[in-house]
Amino acid sequence: MKKNVIVSLADSNYFDLLNELIDSIKSFENSKEIAICILDAGLTEDQKSKLSSKVDEIKSAEWDIEVPSFKVKGKEWLKSQVSRAFLPNYFPNYEKYLWIDCDAWVNDWDAVELYFKACENGKLGITQTLGPGYKIMSKVNWLIGKIAVIKSQNFKHAIKSKIGLSKARKLAFAPHINIGVFSLEKYSPGWKSWQKNLEQTLKSGNIFGSEGLAINMSVYIDGLDTEFLPLNCNWIASNLLPKFDENNNTFVEPFLPNYKIGIMHLAAGIWDNDQDMRINKDVKIKIQSLNSKYIKKSLRFGL
Repeated sequence: MKKNVIVSLADSNYFDLLNELIDSIKSFENSKEIAICILDAGLTEDQKSKLSSKVDEIKSAEWDIEVPSFKVKGKEWLKSQVSRAFLPNYFPNYEKYLWIDCDAWVNDWDAVELYFKACENGKLGITQTLGPGYKIMSKVNWLIGKIAVIKSQNFKHAIKSKIGLSKARKLAFAPHINIGVFSLEKYSPGWKSWQKNLEQTLKSGNIFGSEGLAINMSVYIDGLDTEFLPLNCNWIASNLLPKFDENNNTFVEPFLPNYKIGIMHLAAGIWDNDQDMRINKDVKIKIQSLNSKYIKKSLRFGL
C-alpha cells in the first residue's frame, strides 16, 4: 500500500499540462512508491480514460464549501480553489499529501522528497515567493509623493474578502505564500485552520485566490507550524526566468550557485506575442544558458 500521494486537478482545457505533470513524475524511478490521484474539474470521458492507466485514482471535485452560483459562472476549474483544502476527504488512504498544480512539473525528485519530509509532525510544507533576483515584492500607489497606498497581493485580497483590517495589516507585507505546491499530513491541524479561513474568504472575496489568502492567514495569523522550502521547490517562472544548463540538459536557478530547478511552475502563464505557453505548445521564449548565450526554449516538460 502506497503511503504518500501526489494530487492535482484539471479541466479539459488543461489536460495536456496535467498529462505532462504526470509524465514528469513517472519519469523518476522513485515515483513507483508514490500514488498519483487526480481531481476532475471538467475532464472529458476520453481524457479520463487516457489518464486511468497512469494514475491510481480519479475523483470528481466538488464544492466542499458552498459558493454562490453567480460567482462560479460555469467555471468548474474554480473548484480547485476549494477542493484542495479537503484532500483527505477525497483520498483518505494516504498519510502524506503533496499537491502540485497542473501547470507545474517535476524537474528534480529531490524537491518531492523535501515536500514529504517538510510536512512531518503536522507541519505545512510550502514555498514563499521570495528569493534572490526578486525586484518587486509589493506594489504601492504614492499620493502627494510620500503617502503609500498598499497594493500587495495579500493585502488587496484581504481587504476585498473583508477579513478585518487588523488581519489584513498582518498580511500586508508578509512574503506571499504560493499554494500551487504544498504538502500536509493526513491529520495535520493545517487542514482545519485552512478550511476555517477559506469559509471566511469565500464569503466576500473572489473565488480565485481565496484558497491562497486562506493559507496565508493560517501561517501568518493562526501561526500554523510551517517548514519553508527553497524557491527552487516551486519555481514560478513568470516571476523570474530560469537559466538552462546545456551540459546537463536541465533548468537551473539564474544566480550562483545555479541550483537545479525542482518543480517548474508556469503560474500566470509564460507569454510571447499574446500566446500563453500553457495553452500553445509552440511558444518558446529566449532564456540564458550557463554558457552565457541566449537560446529559445519551452519551459514545458519534454518540449
